[in-house]
This record gives sequence, C-alpha cells and structure tokens, in this order.
Amino acid sequence: MVTCLADALFPDVGMATVGVLRRLGIEVDFPEQQTCCGQPPFNSGYREAAREVARHTLRVFDNGQTVVTPSGSCAAMVKLEYRELFQDTPEHQRAEDLAARTHELSDFIVNVLGVEDVGARCECKATYHMACHLRGLGLRTEPERLLRHVMGLEYIGLERADECCGFGGSFSVRFPGISGAMVQDKAALIESTGADAVVATDAGCLMNIGGCLRRRGSRVRALHLAEVLART
Repeated sequence: MVTCLADALFPDVGMATVGVLRRLGIEVDFPEQQTCCGQPPFNSGYREAAREVARHTLRVFDNGQTVVTPSGSCAAMVKLEYRELFQDTPEHQRAEDLAARTHELSDFIVNVLGVEDVGARCECKATYHMACHLRGLGLRTEPERLLRHVMGLEYIGLERADECCGFGGSFSVRFPGISGAMVQDKAALIESTGADAVVATDAGCLMNIGGCLRRRGSRVRALHLAEVLART
C-alpha cells in the first residue's frame, strides 16, 4: 500500500520500500487500483465520505495477502479506525480481516520477519523523529533498532523525539500558526544534534519537517526510513 503522499510526492519512498522487501526475499504485489485509505475525510469528520473511500480499499486489498505500507498514519487508519468506521455494517468482518493483515514497514520487518539488520549501508549521522501514529500502533523502538543496524550510520538520539512535528494532516491547514511553531521547534531540536539527516516513517512528517528545514537554510536532509534501509 503505497499511500497517497508517497504516490504523489515521494515516489522514491515507494520504490525504496519495494527494494528492501525484495532484498529480504518478499514477493511484492502492487494493486494499481489502490487510491486513498480514507484518512483525510475521516480526520475532518466526514465519516460517510471516508467509508466510501475505505470501501474501495477493502475491495482492492481483498486478496488475503499481507499488506505492508511505508506510513504509520495509513497503517493506523486501517488497523485502528476501520474497525470502528465499519462497525455494524456488512463490511465489518472484511475491515477486521484487512486490519489484521496490515503492517507498517518497520513493524513488518522487525516483528513479522524477525529482522533488524536488512543489509543496509549509509555513511552518515542520522537522528530519528517518531511519527505520532507509531505510538498509537505501539511501535516505539522498531525504526530505531533498524537504524542502529545500518552499517556506517552513526545514530544520534533526538530530544523529544516522540513530540509531534505539527503536521497532523488537516491540523496544519486549520491551525497554521500552531503547526508552524511546532515544526520550527522540531527543526531546531534536529539541527542541535549535528546530524546530517533526520529519519521518519511518514511522508506527512517528512514533508512538514523537510520543508521547514529547507526554509531555514539547514543542511539537514529529511529521509524516509525506507530510503535509508534501501542503501547498500
């Protein structure tokens, strides 16, 4: 499940995800009919519109296969919100089934495959920003464990790593002043580490943090976890 933002703005993340999975011996199928998981209308309170989009996702991934996505927010939508969104509807069991089969990338690699060293190499200093939805999924250490096994990578801890970057989907549009202040705070903490790159697991975080860093004239790059793990 490539996700909307990866498809439209971060195609390299999608390709890196496929590369890492194939290196680990996974056969990758990409349903071309996939669109949005329904999270944007859901977060804005348009539940029926969200259900209509989510029904399409249920149909597209109704194949019994394990679903892997390079996005904690989309994984959380499917795993946590679909159950409630389709409560007391004919699609409820299908939503439960898809939720059980869906995994965020680091979750799949570490907790399903049992792998922490994917054979990656990256000569850099990197810090890590924890996307909010990973906490909701209970994934607190998996990305960091993967980064610590990347050959040549010097891992630097980030102060308040689990603090929101201020994106929050439509939150950044409805409350731009608060969102802007939050991402400026996050960018300052990132720069204080002396890292070459900040790694995250969600395209929304990367877009928000990366844009702020560029506007600040920072030398720090924003990279998706998959982009780091794909390097050899």
